Amino acid sequence: MKWIGNRISFVDNQSKTTIVIHPKDIGWLKPLMGAWTSMWLTLGVIVICVSLNSKLTEQESIIVIIFLGFWLYFAFKVMKSWFWLMWGKELIQIDEVNLKYKKSIRKYGKSKSFLLENLNKMSMHKTEEKSFQAAWEKSPWVIGGERIEFEYSGKIVKMGRKLEQKDAELLFKLLTKRVEVQVRKNRKSHSA
Repeated sequence: MKWIGNRISFVDNQSKTTIVIHPKDIGWLKPLMGAWTSMWLTLGVIVICVSLNSKLTEQESIIVIIFLGFWLYFAFKVMKSWFWLMWGKELIQIDEVNLKYKKSIRKYGKSKSFLLENLNKMSMHKTEEKSFQAAWEKSPWVIGGERIEFEYSGKIVKMGRKLEQKDAELLFKLLTKRVEVQVRKNRKSHSA
């Protein structure tokens, strides 16, 4: 097993390359997000219990419903981010025919397969250093911030969440090189 930086490991053999990208490991952040998630869930449960045991006017009921809608949305987002920090990883496998990609939390996640022949315009996504998007992506509450993308059947597929620029560049070089090698092998075997 070889490493690119602290977060990307890969295993290379003749028939396939397997790459694993782990989330950034900030020790103090995991318990902090766990505590924040617990407090957020407790707040929602308290609001639900109080609103069910109180006689609310129609206007108060509407306000509670709107609040609970926002509460539920952010509870889902923060729990997903926390689970990603605790147990998440991105898995990429390049074999002779396909590039397989999976965003996994523990073993859960759907693997998507892309034919190498149909991959178009693989590129690096770069955010401006002092933009709102860069600040947003550095936030621990956000999972995203993918650095590598390619076009497949008219859709953009992104991978490499929150990678440092140097690691993203090295991963990009590894991916493009392995895809080119496998496509060449595939063409040679079909022409022979």
